[in-house]
Amino acid sequence: MRRLPDEFEDLLSRRGLAVLSRRLRAGLAGGATFSAETGLLDARRARSVRDLLDRTLRDVLTPMADPIPDWTITGMQHDYGELLPKAVRVKTATFSSRRSRAFARARDLNLHAMLASASYRAFAEALAGRPLKRGHGTQVLCYGPGDYAGPHNDHHPEDPAARGGYTDVHLTFCTDAVRRQTLVAARDGHFTDTSDVATVGGVTCYRLPFWHYVNPLEARRGRERDARRWVVLGTFLDQPPR
Repeated sequence: MRRLPDEFEDLLSRRGLAVLSRRLRAGLAGGATFSAETGLLDARRARSVRDLLDRTLRDVLTPMADPIPDWTITGMQHDYGELLPKAVRVKTATFSSRRSRAFARARDLNLHAMLASASYRAFAEALAGRPLKRGHGTQVLCYGPGDYAGPHNDHHPEDPAARGGYTDVHLTFCTDAVRRQTLVAARDGHFTDTSDVATVGGVTCYRLPFWHYVNPLEARRGRERDARRWVVLGTFLDQPPR
């Protein structure tokens, strides 16, 4: 694969096409806030996407590293009064500037066109179980060995369009050198739900905000240099009722 297809549906398996056409239900059924699915993308095409991303985007990634601040300990005044802001370490390709190398590279790969396709939004709507607005945010993340995202809830109370909830769809493409990476989500106020996200062609859907975190990526022994988990994500706002 040299370029991504114009329509997202060209990456889907038979099961994924059934979800797209609403013949099969998947995603956030029954009021769930999180789902992790496998088998919705064609396995061979998913591996081709992984290889394409790994071959072409690595040199345009930007490190995102927000460590735990010292004040979370030195600034404490009372026992058991811990406060932890989001800590994260990952690399990212953002497309907010059309002049950036990442934007140009993604355009050459046809990533922008595929993520703007009607079938991508329709697929997200099928997973979310609700109408979604046209136009959405896109980003690519790349987790390497030890990379993680600490506990956070992705709530945006200052944004009127997002404060009532919104939907994220993540497509995961791991290299063969990845051993494991898990996502932990809160249920009934406790971090009890664990999902394996070290997949090739896995699809996760989030109804945010809710508390969750991503454990450090583990590489297979001796293969740390080649261990990467690529995540292509889209953020969708709800379509207001007419």
